[in-house]
Amino acid sequence: MKVKVINKSKHALPEYETPHSAGLDLRANIDQPIVLNSLERALVPTGLYIELPVGYEAQIRPRSGLAVKHGISLVNTPGTIDSDYRGEIKIIIINLSKDPFTITDGERICQMVIAKHEQIEWDKTDELEKTVRGTGGFGHTGV
Repeated sequence: MKVKVINKSKHALPEYETPHSAGLDLRANIDQPIVLNSLERALVPTGLYIELPVGYEAQIRPRSGLAVKHGISLVNTPGTIDSDYRGEIKIIIINLSKDPFTITDGERICQMVIAKHEQIEWDKTDELEKTVRGTGGFGHTGV
């Protein structure tokens, strides 16, 4: 699939790191380092603007390496970029560790996965089909 992109960052376009990768790593595009203290968050620009085909979204997800090594995650994960959004992709990063973390220019801060989606049409009813599970949720199978 071809996706139109404008790259206003100082960095090369994101690439897949391995032949079977689902996600592309996005990089911070900042003039000065950003220090995130424990439980602080920041909106980090990437310098990228995209035009997705209708019926697709870009999902923004944490990088597992940053999460396990430094406690860095995303506040709204997965974040969604809709096909009609034309603004700069910016990432809401949070430091869930006890230690400060410094984001530097060009650092890989998240993954972007392109996914197909459908829109629904509500079919209003007074009854839903019965299942074995029924209304069980939130850990009911572990009891």
